[in-house]
Amino acid sequence: MGDTSMGDITRAVLVTGGARGIGVEISRQLADRGLRVLVGARSRDAAEEVCRGIGGSAIPLALDVTSAESIREAVWEARELTGGVDVLVNNAGVSLDGHRKTPDFDEDVLRATLDTNLAGAWRMAEAVVPGMVRAGYGRVVNVTSSYGSLALIDSGRHPAYRISKTALNALTRMLAAELSGTGVLVNAADPGWTRSGMGGAAAPRGPEEGADTPVWLATLPEGDDTTGGLFAERKPLPW
Repeated sequence: MGDTSMGDITRAVLVTGGARGIGVEISRQLADRGLRVLVGARSRDAAEEVCRGIGGSAIPLALDVTSAESIREAVWEARELTGGVDVLVNNAGVSLDGHRKTPDFDEDVLRATLDTNLAGAWRMAEAVVPGMVRAGYGRVVNVTSSYGSLALIDSGRHPAYRISKTALNALTRMLAAELSGTGVLVNAADPGWTRSGMGGAAAPRGPEEGADTPVWLATLPEGDDTTGGLFAERKPLPW
C-alpha cells in the first residue's frame, strides 16, 4: 500500500474522466486505499452515481478538461472541500480516429483529440501542481498508451490518438524534469487494452487490471523517487 495520509489528514486525489471505464475503477481502488477521492466528470450526475457506488468520502465534481473555466471552478471546489489536491490522475481521454490510418488527415479529429488527451492533462497540471510544490508532496499520473511509445509504434492506425499520447508522454518527461527535487513525482501509466467504453468488450483485460498501474503510481510512498517513467503492469516501458 502507498502513502495515503499526512498525519491525521487524508490525502486527496482528483481523477479526471472518473465516471467511465478505467476511471471508475481507479477511483474505487484509491478510495479503498484510504484516499479522499474527487471524481471528476463532465456530468455531475454521472460523477454522483459513481460516488454513491464507491461510498465513504468520495466527492463528485463537474469537470470538463477542455474548458479552463470548468477546471478553475472544479479545482476551487476541491480546495474548499479537501484543502487541496495532493494527487492528480489525468485519466480523461478520447479516441476519435475510428479506422483511420496515418495517410488520412482530419484536422477536426486531431484538434479535438489533442484538446482532451494532451491539453486537458496540461491544463489540469497547471491548476494543481503549484499547490503540490508548495506542500512539498504530489503525485501526477498521466494515463497514456503504448500506442504513444516511439519505440513500440508498429502501424499507422489511430494516428490522432497515437500522436496525442506521444505528446502526453513528452509532457510527462518535461514535467518530471521541471519538478525534480520538489517532492512531486510525475509518471505515465499504460493500462493496456482494457474493457471499457473506449477499449470495447473484446479487450482481454478487465478494469481492475487496467487500474492497477495508475493506482500504484498514484500511491508511491513518501521518499520514493520514481519519476519521469512510463509503466505497464508496474514495469517500465520504453518511450
